[in-house]
Amino acid sequence: MKIAVFDSGIGGLSVLHLALKKFPKENFLYYADSDNVPYGMKTKEQILKLVDQAIQNMIKEDVKAIVVACNTATSAAIQEMREKYSLPLIGMEPAVKKAVDFYGSSRILVIATPLTVKGKKLQDLITRVDREHLVDLIALPDLVNFAENEKFIEKEVLNYLLKELGGIDWEKYSSIVLGCTHFNYFKDSLREILPSHVNLLDGNEGTINKLYSELEKNKLLENFDKREVEFYCSGRKISEKNEVERMERYLNRLEKMLDIK
Repeated sequence: MKIAVFDSGIGGLSVLHLALKKFPKENFLYYADSDNVPYGMKTKEQILKLVDQAIQNMIKEDVKAIVVACNTATSAAIQEMREKYSLPLIGMEPAVKKAVDFYGSSRILVIATPLTVKGKKLQDLITRVDREHLVDLIALPDLVNFAENEKFIEKEVLNYLLKELGGIDWEKYSSIVLGCTHFNYFKDSLREILPSHVNLLDGNEGTINKLYSELEKNKLLENFDKREVEFYCSGRKISEKNEVERMERYLNRLEKMLDIK
């Protein structure tokens, strides 16, 4: 059986990238709902239908657990999907608690999609862990489209980041939490405009650790001699050479981003 990693597009590849390192003997299925990306500007009702359909498609491919590697989909749909499906569903949680625990003496900025920023799940998390009211939120929806179009360090990307973040007094801030898996592709671009004392945090490691504990608890860990990784786009298996190479380019970029903090 396979572990499925699901996202609205290619953002969740950043979670798959870590999972491949953590589980070298497991088989994986990566499912991008690219026909409907981005999710961040859609309504909760629209996302519920899209996530439900994606899960149905993945279950047909013999998956044993699904990582919803999308903060927006997690925020909008994870509770309802767990009530409907019995297999382990692991969601994303922005690393707000980690930021507060490690850097809670200064302000913390969470950047995410509009729906995640407005969502009850993130608001509840902040209420629970941000007792000193240090967390601020900014939506950066254009980064999703830049990532989907493989634009990472182009001038228009840097101009967008400067426009949205340039007015912030960074001396008051200790860290930025990347609240969308698409944003992991932009660590080098963010480092170009941020002071060195501002740390970059994401929730991917916590998600992978949760995946491991769920597989272990349910006795679903496996040890294949030869690992297989399949890619799907909104229900269609990716087999064309140019599309497979596109996935590999994203994974190669994520390898470069891994050590940027």
